[in-house]
Amino acid sequence: MKTKVVKIYKQGEVEELKIEETYLRKTGEDDLVIEHQFCGLNYIDINQRNGLYPLKKLPIEVGMEAAGIVTEIGKNVTNFKPGDKVCHCMNIGSFSKKFVVNEKRVIKLDDKTDLKLAASATLQGLTAQYLLHHSWLLKKDHTLLIHAVSGGVGQLLCQWAKLIGANVIGTVGTKEKENVAKSLGCDFVINYDESDFEKLSLDFTNGKGVDVIYDSVGKSTFHKGINILKKKGRIVSFGFSSGKIEPLDINKLRPISGSIATGGLLTYISDPIEMQNNANQLFNLINQEKLKISIYKEYKIEEIQKAHHQLENRKTTGKIIFNI
Repeated sequence: MKTKVVKIYKQGEVEELKIEETYLRKTGEDDLVIEHQFCGLNYIDINQRNGLYPLKKLPIEVGMEAAGIVTEIGKNVTNFKPGDKVCHCMNIGSFSKKFVVNEKRVIKLDDKTDLKLAASATLQGLTAQYLLHHSWLLKKDHTLLIHAVSGGVGQLLCQWAKLIGANVIGTVGTKEKENVAKSLGCDFVINYDESDFEKLSLDFTNGKGVDVIYDSVGKSTFHKGINILKKKGRIVSFGFSSGKIEPLDINKLRPISGSIATGGLLTYISDPIEMQNNANQLFNLINQEKLKISIYKEYKIEEIQKAHHQLENRKTTGKIIFNI
């Protein structure tokens, strides 16, 4: 059986992304065959394509998030059946019409969950879930700083933090993104291209600083962030869109008993029960419309190069998805 895929033969610019047809791998006893309806684009896709993240082998089929319908199951599969609505993430090769994957790497969806929203929210929503509940247990009246608050993860972090009852400072890079952040309920928005987020964050907190910083930007923000942590505060690094973080003298954190946590989604979805439970929490909030998913644009998979260019150049204020 053949299927359409996105493939790269070497890491580099967007022109390395190729649309091809290939044979689906043989279905194993513990596998599902999923017919994808929508796929989600994430910054990990950019980093895998441009070489910032190493890949074990080349050429390779790419894509890390999708949602669709189960069409076939292996003989040992008991938790899924043909017709089930499902989603998954962090399974490389997901930009495909049909996909074979082990059942332990798949999330079962409620019938009322929209597949377009699932493809828009799985990777970034599960990231927001572990950041708020595991990397730092956010509580009511905590003050947090979210870098790139108008991005996909940032929007979910902001909305979820407000549901918890926290005070949110958010940084953005453009006037348009300021408006997005305010619409999400962000209490104080800083344009870091125009203002010093360190000074303004300290002003906003009357010099006390913040309990936690969620930093996906990296090089240009991480070190300054340490200067605005409260005593016992934490900075959580879960990305580096501006470049890798330079070495840090950890003694800078000692006077405030501060801490650093790093984030990686795979840690929190490697156990299928934990993954499903975290996803249930996420999609319950989405289905109740307590978390709103912003879709920036819907592309055809043939427009993959254009979509990568948009995300890589920070032109987006929400999620890019592909209609398969």
